[in-house]
Amino acid sequence: MTRTLAFLLLLALASPASTQEAPKAKVVANITYCKIADKEMQLDLALPQGKGPFPTVVCVHGGAWRLGKRQDLTTLIKLLADEGYAAATVSYRLLPDAKFPDPLVDCKTAVRFLRANAEKYSIDKARIGTVGYSAGGHLVCLMGVANKDAGFEGNEYADQSSKVQAVVSYFGPIDLTHYGSDDSAQKSIFVPLLGGRFKDKPELYKKASAITYVSKDSPPFLFLHGTMDTLVPIEQSRAMFAKLKEAGASAQIVEFEGAGHGWGGDDLKKSTKSMLKFFAENLKK
Repeated sequence: MTRTLAFLLLLALASPASTQEAPKAKVVANITYCKIADKEMQLDLALPQGKGPFPTVVCVHGGAWRLGKRQDLTTLIKLLADEGYAAATVSYRLLPDAKFPDPLVDCKTAVRFLRANAEKYSIDKARIGTVGYSAGGHLVCLMGVANKDAGFEGNEYADQSSKVQAVVSYFGPIDLTHYGSDDSAQKSIFVPLLGGRFKDKPELYKKASAITYVSKDSPPFLFLHGTMDTLVPIEQSRAMFAKLKEAGASAQIVEFEGAGHGWGGDDLKKSTKSMLKFFAENLKK
């Protein structure tokens, strides 16, 4: 967890925009996108200078579905706004109060909220992408491939689509069945998240896995992953990449030799450049 958060805090240092004077983004904080019981679910939105509508990126923090907060990605949304995107960082329900699919429902609801308020915030409804880190990578991959038939939509802003047009996953878990024989991961994370062990609920583990939903209609994906990641093995991203390509969808993978669950230095610059290039190709055109 600490490594992931430290990695996020370094992102601004790797941005091409950080090396030159750029107009400061306007950040609108604490926007309530829905209410669950008495709790307000909120997002923060960074808006670029100029006139929209802007391509938009929804950013989803990591933290093992238990930790983290949307403010961990404030630097990232400012970076993206300086590159010409409207960028939102989203809070979602966390363990132990929430179980799957609650976090995913929240993220999809945030996308529909942004579409419902596109005119207010100068958002281009046809160009919305998403990026997530670790557990957030798991959620954004599902946002990319799980359609209405999967049953993760929720009830808010039902007249709007939660479909996204581009997905970037930083070392996200793709296939949760992989952890079925990992007793430690089962006890600490996946039993609380999914309500049972893999041996008792194999279909639920498959349902919560993005790789289950890959099709030729999946949006473009970019995977960024370290070859020595012991928390989320790189085979997770490789498998999803291969399945997307096999289905005829667009996918890219950038591997970071010797890197674990996050990285710094030149690799950080490379990963940020890769993310920005991918969004430019798939959201700005």
